[in-house]
Amino acid sequence: MSPGGYDIAPAAPADIEDVHALIVALAEYERLTELCVSTPVDIRRALFGSPASAEALIVRDRGDARQALGFALFFHTFSTFRGRRSLWLEDLFVRPDARGHGIGRSLLLALAALAKARDCARFEWAVLDWNRPAIGFYQKLGAQVLPDWRIARVTGPALDALAAGRVPSSTP
Repeated sequence: MSPGGYDIAPAAPADIEDVHALIVALAEYERLTELCVSTPVDIRRALFGSPASAEALIVRDRGDARQALGFALFFHTFSTFRGRRSLWLEDLFVRPDARGHGIGRSLLLALAALAKARDCARFEWAVLDWNRPAIGFYQKLGAQVLPDWRIARVTGPALDALAAGRVPSSTP
């Protein structure tokens, strides 16, 4: 990163290749490359299709705007208990060589401000239990890591079966 710092802006269509490259880098960091099957076309559709299903912020090196340093991809959910929408952070990633300059913190502050401006009841995200540095970082910013909640997921053949009404007769 150049000494001049960085800029955070909403992702534009011209940023798609860089956003996707950062998503792939995140998958590598999280040791989940086998699950990362999205393409730049998928990301373009999600961010700029009609309707868009997500939004993203991208961080660029102020000294070299071609250099993408990180991103945050987010969308709205709804809290029935609060009766208002929430902001869900799906992914936040800062390239390892750009860490330690406040980029992750700046992204979270920008998203928190956006959540407040949009009258969101909550700003939430998930973190892998093994990612102790991220957990500590989030807690220092005031985030509460909820120990009692687990993510339930149905995907691939299990989603196909459930959608077709084929529910397993026994549970694991």
